[in-house]
Order: sequence, then structure tokens, then C-alpha cells
Amino acid sequence: MTTPDFARLGVPASLTAALAPLGITDPTPIQAATLPDSLAGRDVLGRGRTGSGKTYAFLLPLVARLLETPRRRTARRPRSLVLAPTRELASQIADSLKPLEKAAGLRSAVVFGGVGQNPQVNALAGGVDVLIACPGRLLDLMGQGHADLGAIEITVIDEADHMADMGFLPMVRRILEATPRRGQRMLFSATLDSGVNKLVKEFLHDPVTHSADPATSPVGTMEHHVLEVDKETRFDVLRDLAAAPGRTIMFTRTKYGAKNLARKLSARGVDAVDLHGNLSQNARTRNLEAFGSGTATTMVCTDIAARGIHVDEVALVVHADPPVEHKAYLHRSGRTARAGESGTVITVQTPDQKRDVNDLMRKAGITPTYHQQVVSTSPVLTELAPGERVATHEPRQPE
Repeated sequence: MTTPDFARLGVPASLTAALAPLGITDPTPIQAATLPDSLAGRDVLGRGRTGSGKTYAFLLPLVARLLETPRRRTARRPRSLVLAPTRELASQIADSLKPLEKAAGLRSAVVFGGVGQNPQVNALAGGVDVLIACPGRLLDLMGQGHADLGAIEITVIDEADHMADMGFLPMVRRILEATPRRGQRMLFSATLDSGVNKLVKEFLHDPVTHSADPATSPVGTMEHHVLEVDKETRFDVLRDLAAAPGRTIMFTRTKYGAKNLARKLSARGVDAVDLHGNLSQNARTRNLEAFGSGTATTMVCTDIAARGIHVDEVALVVHADPPVEHKAYLHRSGRTARAGESGTVITVQTPDQKRDVNDLMRKAGITPTYHQQVVSTSPVLTELAPGERVATHEPRQPE
């Protein structure tokens, strides 16, 4: 039994007991590094890639510190705040919080746009200990007088680099300005760009900086491959990879590209769903649940929609369209090899994309294995994605 590892770091026994049934007994490197400081109330800057276990690196100290000083809930005045860039990530943080929340007798609410605000307003009016929020909707609710951050004791900013990429930092700044200066603040980011660095300097007090051990970070446990294909054979190669057993995430550059590729795969017998900004929140949730439960084996998505998809056991990440920049490559690739598992990352390039992909890999610090003139019958496809394919067929309806 390895629970004492968490105990030695200072995590209360009731919280380690709540995580043990989920198989979470050994702290990950980022948890082991940050917990002693965060539990002591220090401001923390955590640099950990997706899949490094950073969600519990901030949820454990947040809940532990609320437990230390019980207070009555007050309408519209939460005690702690977790900011996340996307609805999906906010929902997944809320799911991770549930066992701890139950063990500690706390109450939480999640607020994000794209859905009606009334249930969120009612939850805040009832008083919550933990508020998990996307910046836009939270600012709306603050402006309407439904949320007051004057009693916030602990603030967490998750995936701050993604907030920067999405242009949310001005909103994050306004939110932080509404929280008490004396509160504890934790910021987690895979990279420290100038915008994120400015935020750290302005709002974190003498922060302790911790990075997850690079040797155990996900990109290190991945195999990277580049398949060169002709434009005519590109889709057939993607179809073969999507038909392989196990969960696959495919990335496209545009919303239309994601929708179109998912539709073409589905029409040929592959259980594929799409995820992009044009979907309603209900459709996004439905598609994520289908992929998480395994009823859909392939998810086709855009970069922004994929921020914070935390589904374990993704065997294969395929860049159907190579990303424009190396940061996007690393973020996309971080959807596989999560929490110490291994994974395969494939970039599909046409001859005219060769120079861009070479440049991308160099900037990402990746040395992939290159495969030339790949077609749907090439043996390399079954080497990279082994197993019996789902039976596919030509579309039953004209496209």
C-alpha cells in the first residue's frame, strides 16, 4: 500500500482514502514536487504537461486547506476558484473533484458559456466552496452581481498557456484583480510565454516553481512517426488508422475539416465523432462521452476543442493536418501517453508539407521516424496501429 507517500507529503488521510479506490495511490512527479509547498499555503508555479497529474496537484491542497478552516457557505461568495480555458476541461476538473468533495463535505459549481446561466446562478446563490469556471461566463456573472470573488482564499489558473493562446489573459487579469491579494494562488502551465510570465509576476507572491521531471513527461514516452502520402491516398491511410482497435484522436486545422473527416469515416463504418467550436455544448458533451465510454473509437477535433480532453488509454494520436506551430504539436501529442502510459503519434504529410513538417519537428525537439510513399496497404500501418481493423465499406449514401 503506497498511500503513505501522499500522507508523507502532508495530504489528509480522508483525501488519500477517497482517491485510493480510483487507483490513485502514488504521487506523480508534479504532485510530489508541488504538494509540500501548496499544502503549506505558498504560491506555486507548476510546469507540467497534460497527463502529468497536475489536476490533483492543485485539487488536493485546495480541498485540504478548505478543510483546515471550515466556514459557513455564503450566497454568491465562493471560497476558492479554479479557472480553466475550455468547457471540457472545466467539466473534467469538476469530475476529478467529486471524490474529494464528497470526502470533505464541500459543495462546488461549474460555470461556462454555451449553456443557460440560470442553473449556474442558482448554484452560486446557494453558496459554494469551490467554483470552477471559464473566464468569459464568470465575468458575465460577476457583472450581473451573481458572483462576488471578495471571499476567495485560493485561486488556481490551469493551462495558463492555453488561456494565452485563446486570448483570455485580459479576462484572467480582471478576475484576479477581483480576488483578495492575500489569497493563495497556483498557476499551472506547460510553457511560460511572455503573457503568462507577466501574469505570474503581477499576481503570484514569491512563488515556488516546480517542473515535472522531463524524463517522465508524456512526450518522452511516445513514438513519433511521419507518413508521407499523396493527396489521393491520404484519406484511405487515415481510414485504415481510424479502423484499428483502440482509441484514436485525429487532428485537423479547421472546424470544417474535423466535421468533414468524421462524417466521411462514419459513412464508411468507423465509429467516429467530431469536436469543434461549431458544435452546441450538448453535442460536445455527447461526443466526448461517446469517446470516453468507447462507443466511439475515433475523435476528430481541432486544436482549440482538444485543449484539456483528458481521456486515458488513447493509443494513437494522428495529425491528419500537421499543426502550424510546434507548441500545438506538443499539446496535441499530449493526448496520448498520459500518466506514464506509452503512445504513438503519427503526422500525415503530403509532399508539399514536407518542409513545414521538418521545421515543426526541429522546433518541437522531436526526431521522428520518416516513412515514404505510404498507401493504405503499407505494412507500416499495421506496425504502428496493430490489430484487426473494423470492417469498413464504401458510403451507402452518395456524398
